[in-house]
Amino acid sequence: MHSSKAPIRVLIVEDQELVRVGLKTVLAKTEGLEVAGTASDGRDAVEQARSIVPDVIVMDIGLPFLNGIEASKQIKEARPETKIVMLTSHDDEEHVFAALGAGVEGYCLKESSGGLLTSAILSVSEGAAWLDPGIARMVLESTREGRQKVNSELAGLLTKRELEVLKQVVDGRTNQEIADGLFISIETVKTHMRHIMEKLRVTDRTQAAVKAMKEGLI
Repeated sequence: MHSSKAPIRVLIVEDQELVRVGLKTVLAKTEGLEVAGTASDGRDAVEQARSIVPDVIVMDIGLPFLNGIEASKQIKEARPETKIVMLTSHDDEEHVFAALGAGVEGYCLKESSGGLLTSAILSVSEGAAWLDPGIARMVLESTREGRQKVNSELAGLLTKRELEVLKQVVDGRTNQEIADGLFISIETVKTHMRHIMEKLRVTDRTQAAVKAMKEGLI
């Protein structure tokens, strides 16, 4: 958790200079955020992620040398605690699931308002997943058939309590919020999350939430 005395350090990765400058201007004016650096290609993003150690990276997908998805994978391998918000004009299912599969915590469309991007940054910094409302609708629509045909094998692997915790994750709750809502300790929540990720064969809570929707578990 970040206190008011410790601003969230953000790295902006965008190859278009006007967009990059615009993002920097918007985020620099936002209380609680600090623009720690900018990068214009994927290779530079990976290097800066290692050198300046940002809390959150705002990452474009279409980057020179190394695209945003590959750059995100490399960054997550080196520093899994770094949160990534994918910022892009792509709203098709292939790009969305590829980005989420790379381990990013947020997905925000470029045409969204600065306020939505700020919300995404704040949310992922606190441990929650964040999807642009338009993207969330698309994900839900694409998984409607899956929700009607529940994967009974996966559902049978999870306990009733694990399903309750998973539903809270899908709703964007942090571990502390889940603990408070279910009247259990945060350590118990972490234990449930570890078991859920092992059973679903995923590596982070965002992938767990996406798989839960795709397989009709929630």
